[in-house]
Amino acid sequence: MFKLVKIGNQNTNPFDGSKSEEKTIIDEYYRVQFFLNGKVPSYLFKLRNNSSNKPYILVKQDSYVFRELNVGDILDMEYNPADSFGNGQLFKTLITSKIPHDRYTGYSMVELSIINN
Repeated sequence: MFKLVKIGNQNTNPFDGSKSEEKTIIDEYYRVQFFLNGKVPSYLFKLRNNSSNKPYILVKQDSYVFRELNVGDILDMEYNPADSFGNGQLFKTLITSKIPHDRYTGYSMVELSIINN
């Protein structure tokens, strides 16, 4: 199935060889791993994409991780592709929001924003 993408006033097909500006972090990376307060253990989450193309992780609201992640926190997170583990790219990542998930009771979407490449 082909997806037609609109960029500005111009429709482009991402399969025609041109680069699409619609590329998201989800296109390159499948999961994210991080430490809280520099302590072991590390936490590993699948990256997800919401309807506005913002990456997020799904975190249980009564967990230690959820309590420790605060909006405005900046963490070093390792982003890993689906086909590798431990060979990911390290990015400083901002926690932009914590929103209760509408379909998964007891879970929240913790939205992420990479602040450096």
